[in-house]
Amino acid sequence: MINQKLLVSGADFFADDYEINPYYAKKGIDIKKAIAEHNEIISCFKQAGIEIIKVAPPENCQDGVYTANWALVKDGIAVMSRLPKARQAEEPYAKEQLEKLGIHCVTVPGDYLFSGQGDSLRCGSYLFAGSGYRSDPTAQEFAAKTLGLQLIQLHAKPQLNPDGTEHVNPVTNHADSFWYDLDLALAIIDDHTIAYCPDALDDESDAKLERLNGLDKIIVDYEECVKGFACNMVSTGKHAVMSNKAPKLQTELEKRGLTCFTPDVTELKKGGGYIRCVSLWFN
Repeated sequence: MINQKLLVSGADFFADDYEINPYYAKKGIDIKKAIAEHNEIISCFKQAGIEIIKVAPPENCQDGVYTANWALVKDGIAVMSRLPKARQAEEPYAKEQLEKLGIHCVTVPGDYLFSGQGDSLRCGSYLFAGSGYRSDPTAQEFAAKTLGLQLIQLHAKPQLNPDGTEHVNPVTNHADSFWYDLDLALAIIDDHTIAYCPDALDDESDAKLERLNGLDKIIVDYEECVKGFACNMVSTGKHAVMSNKAPKLQTELEKRGLTCFTPDVTELKKGGGYIRCVSLWFN
């Protein structure tokens, strides 16, 4: 089974000081509500039978609640993330916390960006990886080789300016996307099942998934994906903690025998993160 043990931090320092993705839009964050949402997500994880390892959030790091971006972990080895400048203070803290848990931490070579589990999703022997926004292909190749996984490289559609050109985020200076991390466009249901939104991916990536044999594939509705954050979920294969605004996907999962828990998430969503984002799978 997957996602049996998750590392979480807290929303104590969650803020919108740096608009590092399309979802930060100066809407104002209710920090008390964000903390309550985070606690409710953790409660749902526990109801799903997941073991929770909780650490204090890194101080004064607005995105420190999103532990999925700290690393990619398998069999006691963590390939550590290299994050945008606005999040780099999280990196040494994440390494410290994982090493305390007995995890061997490996660094991506060079200056390549790597968004950890947010952009790298394990499914059996496969590693579904997003590139072009928060992760470089070379970093994904390193992670797959280090952890003994078969790399399936994907690319989400970019965010466009009114004139049709690709939008560059003024804070990160990188191209941006509403699916800047792959976990906003694709979810792992179990070791042989994925759920994904074809309309979130470019044509080449969509075709690549269509051709991939040996996996069960659930198609996710575009509106549920982009507005309901449907793919940003945590599944153990028997239980799913997911959006309460994705009824089509929930119905499909329940047909397959999964029990779904659907916390209400509004504040954490303002930072471009959701249920998968606040949890790092490390077993």
